[in-house]
Amino acid sequence: MGKRIVIALGGNALGNNLPEQMEAVKHTARAIVDLIEQGNEVVVAHGNGPQVGMIQEAMTQLTRSDPEKYIPCPLSVCVAMSQGYIGYDLQNALREEMLDRGIDVGAATVLTQVEVDPNDPAFANPTKPIGAFMTREEADRMIAERGYEVVEDAGRGYRRVVASPRPVGIVELDTIRSLVETNHVVVACGGGGIPVFKTEGNHLKGAAAVIDKDFAAARLAEQLDADFLVILTAVEKVAVNFGKPDQQWLDELTPETAARYIEEGQFAPGSMLPKVQAALAFAQSGPGRSSLITLLERAADGIAGKTGTIVRG
Repeated sequence: MGKRIVIALGGNALGNNLPEQMEAVKHTARAIVDLIEQGNEVVVAHGNGPQVGMIQEAMTQLTRSDPEKYIPCPLSVCVAMSQGYIGYDLQNALREEMLDRGIDVGAATVLTQVEVDPNDPAFANPTKPIGAFMTREEADRMIAERGYEVVEDAGRGYRRVVASPRPVGIVELDTIRSLVETNHVVVACGGGGIPVFKTEGNHLKGAAAVIDKDFAAARLAEQLDADFLVILTAVEKVAVNFGKPDQQWLDELTPETAARYIEEGQFAPGSMLPKVQAALAFAQSGPGRSSLITLLERAADGIAGKTGTIVRG
């Protein structure tokens, strides 16, 4: 019997520009369709680091060229743009690969809003650099005119930093679920989702924030009642003492061993740490749920228990 699987795909795996992305999605689609061919229901969440940076840089340059004609583009709108164009390439590649194999499954992208808590402590300590490098003078102007938080970035100039709050809920959850249940592979929560929070009445306001795509995928998997969360990375398994002579690859992680390794600082912040934390959060969110951390090419083997690091609750 097939499983319901949510895949978290890194934005870097999709290339750094449009030609690279169009080529990369073909490779990505083959691995994802392997899972669909086995009878699984699949939802794909993805990162957007290079892509949203490109969009924001383009919008920033446009604003600089004629500030009276072009107004600044909010980060939430840039995330929405990245969801649209990444989803366009992904769903087309998935559709083509499925048709080539004679698989009758639809493909659709859902522009996805993800609710965050405006009182999340992350908003008091923004740490995620985004956008173009600025001179000191440009940074001072952005602080004065737009209230940006700005940091100096390794001698290369100044950059805006925004919060990275945890996702609370998936706004378009019912739409995603309906598509899955009517035989579609769905691309959703791109870039961690468009961060929004509730204001007066039913209004959702975009937040100047970036949601980690692995945490967003874990929340989506939990709310979709998925069986598996698959977090794809650049290595086949999670390791401790990574890159050292006593490096050890891990076949399995439990809450106890994960907590110990996290306390020891075994997993790098901004790299493997959020993947392990997100995998653990989903595995502990309900009975019968497991997470897998592995390479894209080994996802099907990992689901079958042949490779990767399984995270159990």
